[in-house]
Amino acid sequence: MSFANPADLVGLVGFNIDQVHPEIVMHRLFAALPVPDDLADRLEPLRVDVYGARWRRREHYHVTLCFYGKVDGEVAHELADALDTVRAPAISLELSGVGWVGRKEPRALYARVAETDALSDLAEQCRKLARQFRLTLGQDPFVPHITVAYCNQSPLEAVRAWSEDFQILRSEPYLVDAFHLYESFTGHRRQSLYVPQADYTLV
Repeated sequence: MSFANPADLVGLVGFNIDQVHPEIVMHRLFAALPVPDDLADRLEPLRVDVYGARWRRREHYHVTLCFYGKVDGEVAHELADALDTVRAPAISLELSGVGWVGRKEPRALYARVAETDALSDLAEQCRKLARQFRLTLGQDPFVPHITVAYCNQSPLEAVRAWSEDFQILRSEPYLVDAFHLYESFTGHRRQSLYVPQADYTLV
C-alpha cells in the first residue's frame, strides 16, 4: 500500500507543504463508511440559506467510524493492515433527523444516521484498533452522522430553526458493503480532500 504524498496533491487542492518536514510526513487518518449517491440525494434539501453555513460537497459525505488523527508512515501502514482483520456484515444506513455540533455556538450541521447494533459494533472494532496502537481518541460517544455543513458565526436561532424544519428527515435504508481508511488533506482556503487509501469489504 502506498499512501498519497502531499506533494502530489498540490495542483489538485492547493495543498501547502511548506512546513512539512521532507523526511517525516504525518498522515491524518479516519475510518468511515461512504455515502451512496441515492442517500446523498436525500441530503440536498438541507442546503438552504443559513447564515455562516459552508455546505459540504457530496464527495465529502461519509459516516465516520473512528478518527485516528495524525500518525507517521509506519503506523499508517500497520493500521491499514490491522483494519483488514475487522469482520462485520454489510451496514444499512438510514437517515433519522438532523442536529448540530456546538450547543450554544454551532460549529457544524449534520444529518443523523439511525444507530444499529451492526453499525455500533463496526465502529467499536475500529476504535479498538486505535487503542491497540495507543492513539488518542475523543471522549464523545459514537453518534453516527453525516456532516453537511460547517458553521462560521451562524446564529443559534438560525441553526435551531433549520433543525426544527428538517427534524422530519427520514430515508429508506441503503446498504453499504465496504468501508474505507481515508486520508484527510487540507488545501487552499481550508478546503478538504478525503482520499481513500484502503478498502475493506463488509459481508
